[in-house]
Amino acid sequence: MSQKIRSVLILFTCLCVLLGNASTVVAAPASKVKLTNLTFDMDYYYNTYPDLQSQIGYNYNGLYNHYLKSGLQEGRSGSTEFNCLVYMNNYTDLQEKFGNNYTAYCAHYETYGKAEGRNAACNISVKEQKAEQSTKSVIGSYATAYNPNIPRAINVSLAASRINGVVIQPGESFSFSQTILPRTKENGYVEAPVIMGDEFVPGIGGGICQVSSTLYAAMLSADIPATERHPHSLAVSYIPTGMDATISGNAVDLKFTNIFDKPIQIQASAYEGTLTVTISK
Repeated sequence: MSQKIRSVLILFTCLCVLLGNASTVVAAPASKVKLTNLTFDMDYYYNTYPDLQSQIGYNYNGLYNHYLKSGLQEGRSGSTEFNCLVYMNNYTDLQEKFGNNYTAYCAHYETYGKAEGRNAACNISVKEQKAEQSTKSVIGSYATAYNPNIPRAINVSLAASRINGVVIQPGESFSFSQTILPRTKENGYVEAPVIMGDEFVPGIGGGICQVSSTLYAAMLSADIPATERHPHSLAVSYIPTGMDATISGNAVDLKFTNIFDKPIQIQASAYEGTLTVTISK
């Protein structure tokens, strides 16, 4: 083999190695993204959200445009295996690269994420979450159980995804109600039982109080005092009396201030019927 041919082969091999080791945190420009069934399944989207059935009907273009313009940032799932906010909250490397470019997360999942085994359907498991926390110091944690097979579970998972990964700086305040966004169908919440006075009635967002209560219990174990917290008017089954924290509109909230001299981070996982909230610093 001539020296010239040998040099060309060596150069080709080096290029292959470099390309093979390149980061997969890339995505096509939003204007060029055409989503596949991995991230947008029209039948799933139509059947999952009754409000869209009446607003848009069984129309691919209408549903697809709604998903791109509103559904992604509202936390709506586009398919059985993809929720953009869950995908974003599960992986800090993607957050740093894509920020709030929601279609970039879709493109990444379709091109790389699924093949890499990344989870976009629900918050990462407690085991995976603990692995991510290995460099942090856990100061408080609490877990509660929920039924993953009823509509209420959608609200539990969605609220958990919206507090997952939130960082609170020293002296900074946190509002649960503000962080999880208003409980509306437009924001992805569904109808499930809520407490109204001394009875359970249908309401949009039923189940979010399990997330706020689990967070409050984690705060108690971390010795973080609440600056605002309200108990339910009825006993709830998922947490002991005195450890619950109800949320209602903008008037009733769970709030606290970071009392430490370091940033603290909330991590929440709603996975296979177990809701876990952990606070680390």
